Amino acid sequence: MGCVIMSTNLTTIDLFAGVGGFRLAFEKAGFNTIFANDFDKGCKLTYDLNFDEPKLNTEDIWKVDIDNLPSFDVLLGGFPCQPFSIAGYQKGFRDERGRGDLFFRTAEILEAKKPQALLLENVKNLKNHDHGKTFKIIMETLENLGYHVKYDVLNSSIYGNIPQNRERIFIAGFLDKKKYYRFGFPKPIKLTKKFRDFLETEVSPKYYYNDKPLFDRIKLDINSEDTVYQWRRRYVRANKKGLVPTLTANMGLGGHNVPIIKSGKGIRKLTPKECFMLQGFPPSFRLPNITDNKLYHQAGNSITVPVVERIAFNMRDSLLSNAPARKDTIEAYITG
Repeated sequence: MGCVIMSTNLTTIDLFAGVGGFRLAFEKAGFNTIFANDFDKGCKLTYDLNFDEPKLNTEDIWKVDIDNLPSFDVLLGGFPCQPFSIAGYQKGFRDERGRGDLFFRTAEILEAKKPQALLLENVKNLKNHDHGKTFKIIMETLENLGYHVKYDVLNSSIYGNIPQNRERIFIAGFLDKKKYYRFGFPKPIKLTKKFRDFLETEVSPKYYYNDKPLFDRIKLDINSEDTVYQWRRRYVRANKKGLVPTLTANMGLGGHNVPIIKSGKGIRKLTPKECFMLQGFPPSFRLPNITDNKLYHQAGNSITVPVVERIAFNMRDSLLSNAPARKDTIEAYITG
């Protein structure tokens, strides 16, 4: 599906691919996806509906034969963030379900295939998890593999022109030190869009609270059409500055985290389609006929496409350019 703006010979593999947010972003910057993997078979329904080859591989990443992976230029990976999230148990690498140590499988693939570059994404809290020990291990592992690494925390409302308060850490690495120096994370841009720009015109009555038991508990607190709210099990939380709160995978676990708005027709929660669009997915992105809970989970578990797209363009320019690195960029990272 990706709308390719400038075709290049640069290739990517997409690990923990979800529904293809990374792929959309990097294909817009001219990269070519040659392999994608995610263990969630529900994601495959959404992914395969929107992309041609390669379709989503759902094999356990530990069982994927690394030797059979094609050579590629950039490894992309939003490795599972729940073990490091403030909202989770923060078990990190000790997560008993094996998600926390998936970073090391990523490292094994990097060691075997030695792509030119990598881009990893995770929750902001990764940097401080276990008093910084987890992040230190990640950075040292990548550096020991020969990568020159830099990172930044980007908020979708500041770097993607998306009215969602979503902070995520991005880690970029390059084998070539000159390309590393040429690369810089995107600069802040003005937020010109409002959450109402992302709302659907026709919404099913099932998303409205008007005739449901919760309505009497929330009707007095949800009183502005310019504010996004959340039901926090016992009270209504109003989000400031007209931003949508961070869309989370937990939206698919009972729906209590799904943002709520007031419209002329009453009080309702955002639809799955609206959540995808508030992650920067285009209106043309198709959703399969599966439960809303699964779709909410997929939307919250994805990345904000325009933020990653801006990173992708900067990575493309760094990988393709033969120009010397900018002096201000070199000094910034030497002194920083």
